[in-house]
Amino acid sequence: MAEQRSASEIIFANSKRVAPLSLIALKGAQELADKINKYLVEWSNNAGYKYDNFLIENDCPRFSSGDGKGIIKSTVRGNDVFLIVDVGNYSCTYNMFERDNAMSPDDHFQDLKRIIQAISGKAHRINLIMPLLYGGRQHRRNYRESLDCAVALQELEAMGVANIITFDAHDARVCNAIPLMGFDNVIPTYQVLKTMFNNIEDLSIDKEDFMVVSPDEGALNRNMYYASVLEVEMGMFYKRRDYSQVVNGRNPIVAHEYLGNSVEGKDVFVADDIISSGESMLDIAIELKKRKARRIIAYATYPIFTNGLDKFDQAYRDGMIDYVFGTNLTYRTPELLSREWFCDVDVSKYIAYLIMALNHDVSTGKVIDPHKKISNLLEQHKQKI
Repeated sequence: MAEQRSASEIIFANSKRVAPLSLIALKGAQELADKINKYLVEWSNNAGYKYDNFLIENDCPRFSSGDGKGIIKSTVRGNDVFLIVDVGNYSCTYNMFERDNAMSPDDHFQDLKRIIQAISGKAHRINLIMPLLYGGRQHRRNYRESLDCAVALQELEAMGVANIITFDAHDARVCNAIPLMGFDNVIPTYQVLKTMFNNIEDLSIDKEDFMVVSPDEGALNRNMYYASVLEVEMGMFYKRRDYSQVVNGRNPIVAHEYLGNSVEGKDVFVADDIISSGESMLDIAIELKKRKARRIIAYATYPIFTNGLDKFDQAYRDGMIDYVFGTNLTYRTPELLSREWFCDVDVSKYIAYLIMALNHDVSTGKVIDPHKKISNLLEQHKQKI
């Protein structure tokens, strides 16, 4: 509680709010938004304000033909509005011609634009919390291809969105499409390490016992940060691909080649932005086990598991993988949450800090110093061990 009070006191003492705060959670983001709302209500009440709720009811109903519309059920005139959307929540459905259809990222993005239209320019400012960036996996153009994410960001800018906060973007350079717009790509490193230490009590982070390995060259910077703050060695894999063919939109991986020091007898931490089919993560775990690694601790900001959980269940039973950590920034199935090998990383408090800081025009660096928090966390963990 002391940590919460100190951060909120910094925010409220710095300056007055930009405008009254409102949260709008689109379909599929209610669970995360409810947690964020509880923090904001608590901090506001501690600061002497009397708020019971910041959430604004909304809906995007569909006609039987599939056409939709956005409705906001309370005024947001003059408010600092924060929209929260999970474009990856495929558990949401809508009825069209008497058939239930799962909502795709395209459907979620279209509903987002409907709600922005419903605001009708009456809000003081529109901010968007979009943890899983729409179209973010298509981050570069080869030959005659679309760039959906870049176009989507330009659409949002044209509709009046002032700030976008996303988490662990596949390629944050997509923000170059909107150079005059606020764009923050946040990495929840502290939250991941805190959850890992809480769930693996006997985890030693000494150089002799622990190592970080990047699953590919794209995740290199992410894993370099973990290795640097933990002061351990780092290795990496690179993917050897067959560029003569395309399968499911990409060149198939022929092999994972390892570069780095020995992992023998060490716990190995592997961080990536997304676990989709999970094949790459499992292949890497197998390769690390061949090299006599002790425990494999995998992490993905977005654990979506598009091909189901069976292969990971088998890998856990076979001792190929020991833990998988993932955040609550996107939808996780009840089946995933029930697995003993999966650990959920709650990022709602972090988002609440960011929202409150923006609402009071406070530098987020003054409110949350990840390196300082991680240093304190490591010290506490070493004392416990």
